Amino acid sequence: MAALRNWAGNVTFAAREVHRPADEESLRRLVAASSRLRVLGSGHSFSPVADTDGDLVVLDQMPADVDLDTATGVVRVAAGLRYGDVVERLHAAGRALPSMGSLPHICVAGAAATGTHGSGDGNQVLGASVVGLRLVTADGDVLDVGADDPRLPGAVVSLGTLGVVTHLDLATVPTYDLTQTVLEGLPLDALDDHLDDVMAAGYSVSVFTTWGPERRAAVWCKRLVDAEPLPEGWLGTTPADGARHPVPGEAADHATQQLGEPGPWFARLPHFRLEFTPSVGEELQSEWLVPRGQAVAALRAVAGLADLVHPVLAVSELRSIAADGLWLSPAEGRDSLGVHFTWVPDTERVLPVVEALEEALAPFAARPHWGKVFRAEPAAVQALYPRLDDFRELRRSLDPTATFGNAFTARYVD
Repeated sequence: MAALRNWAGNVTFAAREVHRPADEESLRRLVAASSRLRVLGSGHSFSPVADTDGDLVVLDQMPADVDLDTATGVVRVAAGLRYGDVVERLHAAGRALPSMGSLPHICVAGAAATGTHGSGDGNQVLGASVVGLRLVTADGDVLDVGADDPRLPGAVVSLGTLGVVTHLDLATVPTYDLTQTVLEGLPLDALDDHLDDVMAAGYSVSVFTTWGPERRAAVWCKRLVDAEPLPEGWLGTTPADGARHPVPGEAADHATQQLGEPGPWFARLPHFRLEFTPSVGEELQSEWLVPRGQAVAALRAVAGLADLVHPVLAVSELRSIAADGLWLSPAEGRDSLGVHFTWVPDTERVLPVVEALEEALAPFAARPHWGKVFRAEPAAVQALYPRLDDFRELRRSLDPTATFGNAFTARYVD
């Protein structure tokens, strides 16, 4: 059998066997019989967070449940589903999710477990919509963790260490429409005085730059259809004269509809369409979340490394994330700016730059995205999470023998 790799190809899984159970009972038997087990979602993590030398479980053969309670607006979703498998059904029922990531291809459970996020001053990480979850624990029992359970804030962003999540309950909002406009030519220096204005320019805003010598950026502005238009020439920008791809020079065929054309939330919030291969294929990605109050200083630190960053970079993206109360969320307790890097697929050249960025961003308490490439020492990462000891206690209570651990979680969480 060919080796199983993640989407980017930079992680080859070491599992002794890959399992695809067809129902909860089969999953329970598998978990109870295993001494070492991890779950693989859509494989879009660039870190070895899902790797294991034991049993690897993929939930794509489980029943594809999407059950909406119309009275409460809560939808129960099978953990193995991708966002793209869920969103149109919600929209047809008049409901929506408040945020989505740049890809509709990612797995709902995996996105929640790693603290994955979209953008928007009022939008939290995707896992913040979770108001309940169901998981199979190490002894094969089933545990439902509801909205009133004090363990829920620890169980959502769990890095897969508490058990196999089979379902998530997501709070929804009434459906809404957005437009997407790309504004080009933003001077990077404008972020010194106008970062808050830029990130507040839409319901969801992303700023893309290459940190190149031109020192310019493009603002991808996703706005509610009834929002007042931005003034002409806003902050020195001009509207793009055609569709764009986030990576300069790439064909825009895979990107979601732009040019101010109204559309439903699920067709505008992601950068990429479900029916196409996301992004540019093989690549590496890193991201750090810094407190919003230190974001300008952090960006200046990144700009100081532009000569290192630019040669190995496809594009960098800035996104805003609202604070949440999930214990291992990179946005726990603080409004944040995500500083994201899509690298060329050359690990040898990229890793020294990652290390230089980590050193430059360390004074700003930058938390790395759990599913991206980072190199920080465990003690430095652990010091950034004030609820880590609470999470460790929760983990010991649910998985005392570390059945669901791996080398990555042993390094950064244990």
